[in-house]
Amino acid sequence: MTTLSVTVFVLVYLGMALGRVPGLAIDRTGVALLGLIVLLATEDLSLAEAGAAVDMPTIALLFALMILSAQFEHSGFYGWVAHWVVHAAKNPKRLLAVLIAVTGAMAAIFTNDVIVFALTPLVAVGLMSEKLDPRPYLIGLAAAANAGSAATLIGNPQNILIGQAGGLDFWTYLVYAIPPTIAALVIVFVTILATWRLVPGSGRAPGEAPRPPIDRFQLGKGIVAVIALIGLFLTPLPRELSALAVAGALLLSRRLSSRAMIGAVDWQLLLLFVCLFGVTASFGKTGLSQEGLAWLAAHGLLPDRLSVLAPLTLIASNTIGNVPAVILLIKLVPDLSDGALTALALLSTFAGNLLLTGSLCNIIVAERAAASGAKLTFVDFARSGIPMTLASFAVTMLWLWATGLVPF
Repeated sequence: MTTLSVTVFVLVYLGMALGRVPGLAIDRTGVALLGLIVLLATEDLSLAEAGAAVDMPTIALLFALMILSAQFEHSGFYGWVAHWVVHAAKNPKRLLAVLIAVTGAMAAIFTNDVIVFALTPLVAVGLMSEKLDPRPYLIGLAAAANAGSAATLIGNPQNILIGQAGGLDFWTYLVYAIPPTIAALVIVFVTILATWRLVPGSGRAPGEAPRPPIDRFQLGKGIVAVIALIGLFLTPLPRELSALAVAGALLLSRRLSSRAMIGAVDWQLLLLFVCLFGVTASFGKTGLSQEGLAWLAAHGLLPDRLSVLAPLTLIASNTIGNVPAVILLIKLVPDLSDGALTALALLSTFAGNLLLTGSLCNIIVAERAAASGAKLTFVDFARSGIPMTLASFAVTMLWLWATGLVPF
């Protein structure tokens, strides 16, 4: 069944690169699910093997963080933040700076995909009500969510996976990640200013919606939950169990139904993870990955140094996507050093800012904005994305080399 495993593997990751199946309404998750179904139906991969391939701590941690985010969403916090960001800054440059700073900080805690899913329609509508061109601000929203999420091991799906697979210490990673993350956020701001002309709005549209209501009690619960989670991260308790304990406590509510909280979970993303774990495990059974790894080692091309890891993450993240790329790389090279894993987390995240298709976060922004009447094209994004990503990569590589984490 080697031929079938390789064929399915190639077709699934081709689907990750294209983002869909031409002529069919099947997205990345659908492609991965179909690939796994074929492997199970042909018994190339047993159900037990597929289950064993799933990194349950990663899935559990991501699920719990989505529950935490749902608490803030149902409190009205995201709507309040979007309204405050758009209407509190009259100066376009200040508006962009506030949007980038707030989004980056929130993404480091609640994961980037969750943040942009909640904020994009609110920000887009608010910008258009102020008669502002939403495109540079939407790029700032997506890019800041990506850049800010690099700061922690819970900021985005690929960092969660890397942290769990490599057993990285949360706080040690934070120390190394904060400087390049701040630099990347500044680069996002400067690049958008250099590539777009920010024109002041012509005033609010008639009938503008009032300030969104906020449930202070539910918001308070969310804040206490975040503090508790940070406190638990200081203990030996595994991160996924800490997050699940906090999520379980949040579900004990008299006002918010568990159905509403669980319904806010991005099940599509979790299913994508599960399916890719299975497809990659089937490919691993062929032995081709081990042979490829031996060939790379013989030619000095293992991704354990910057000269290999940087171009690899940049290309892979913008073809098959940063999450599938990280899953593939970790499965193929399971013994990367802590320094290389830290570099992989930072570089694969910043690489997502190159093109609109570079990360799921960018696609969410484009699709949610379009549904709100604001169009963000591939060319619009690349206009700022290419220079900001190359600059972020240069700074990050210099930082990683200077700290001695990864050799060049």
